[in-house]
Amino acid sequence: MNTPSPTPVSTPLSYEQAGVKYELIDPLKVAAQRAAASTAGHLARHAFEEVTASRGESAYVVDLGHFYLASIVECLGTKTLVADAMWREGENFFAAIAQDTIAMAVNDLVTVGATPLVVQAYWAAGGSDWFADGARAQALVQGWKAACDAIGASWGGGETPALAGIVEEGRIDLAASCTGLVNPKPRLTLGEHLGPGDAIVLLQSSGIHANGLSLARKLAERLPQGYQTEIEPGLRYGPALLAPTLLYSPVTEALWADGVRVHYAANITGHGWRKLLRHPKALTYRVHTLPPVPPVLRFMQQQAAMDDAEAYGTLNMGAGFALFVHGDDAERAVATARAQGIEAWVAGRVEAGAKQLFIEPIGVHWGAEELQLR
Repeated sequence: MNTPSPTPVSTPLSYEQAGVKYELIDPLKVAAQRAAASTAGHLARHAFEEVTASRGESAYVVDLGHFYLASIVECLGTKTLVADAMWREGENFFAAIAQDTIAMAVNDLVTVGATPLVVQAYWAAGGSDWFADGARAQALVQGWKAACDAIGASWGGGETPALAGIVEEGRIDLAASCTGLVNPKPRLTLGEHLGPGDAIVLLQSSGIHANGLSLARKLAERLPQGYQTEIEPGLRYGPALLAPTLLYSPVTEALWADGVRVHYAANITGHGWRKLLRHPKALTYRVHTLPPVPPVLRFMQQQAAMDDAEAYGTLNMGAGFALFVHGDDAERAVATARAQGIEAWVAGRVEAGAKQLFIEPIGVHWGAEELQLR
C-alpha cells in the first residue's frame, strides 16, 4: 500500500531559514574576486596573462599562447549529509555523490568552452576510521573513477586528510578541482558574442543536483518519515535527493564537434534560474517554455510552501545548464544534446534592453539587482 504524501507545511520554509543567506555570502565572493584580480600580474613573469573577462565567470582562464588553460575548484557541500543518513539506514549512495562532486567542478569548467583534462580529489574526513569502512570507501573510489571516465578526464591524484576537530567525526567533506584546455582558442566562451537574437537552450537536470540541500535537509526534519517519505509511488525522498548530478561536458564537446558555437553558458546551481542573468551585459532574457519539474523538486516546493519566485530563484527546477546560441542553431543544439542522452528545450530568447529576466509561464521577473556576483 502506498503511503500518502504528507500534508504541506503551514509555515513556508525558505533557503534563508535553512541557514543560507546569499546577501552575506556574495559580498565576500566579490571582495575575494577583487583581491584575487590584483594578483594577476604574477603571470607575467612566466610570459603568460590572464583572460580578464573570465574574472567572475565560473572558471578562470589563462592565455598560454597557443591555447587557453581553464581551472576551477568546487565542493559538494551538504549533500554528503543526506548520503550519511541513508548509509545509516543501510543504503550506499557514495558512488553517486562522487559523481556529484566532480560534476560541480566540471559543469562550471565547460561554461568557458574548456575540455576537461585533469580532475583532483579532496576527501577530508573527521577521522581515519571513515576510510576503514571498505564498502563506503570503495563506492567513493568507483564512483569517482566512473565519472572521470564519463568525461574523458584523468584522475591526477588528491588529498585525503583526517581532520578530527574540524570535520565532524563520522563525516566526510568532498571537493574537486578540474583543469581543462580551450583548444583551439576560438572555443573560448565568455559571452563576447552574446546578444539579441540568441536563443536560450535549457538542458535537463536529474533532480536537485547539489544545490538546495540545506533546504532539503531542513524539510526532511519536518517529515514524519524523514528521508524515507514516499514522494510518489516507488520513489522515496532520500534516494530522489541523491540522484547524481548530470555531467554536461559530453554535450559541450559534441556541440563543438557538430559546429554549434555557444555564445555563453551558465551552470544553474546556487541562485537557481537567476544564473541566467550572470553575464554583465545589459540584455533582456525572456523564457517562454519550462522543462518538466523533477518530482523531488515539485515535492520540495509544495512541502516548503515556496512560491514560484522563491523556488526558481533557489533550485534548478528541471534545468541544470543553460546554453545561449544563435537563434538559427537552437534546434541543432537541442538535437545534439539529445544525441548525448540529455533532454533539451529551446526555452527562450535574448533581446535588447535592460538587464532583466522574464519567466513568462509563471509570471516571474528579476532585474539586474537580483544577482550580484562581481
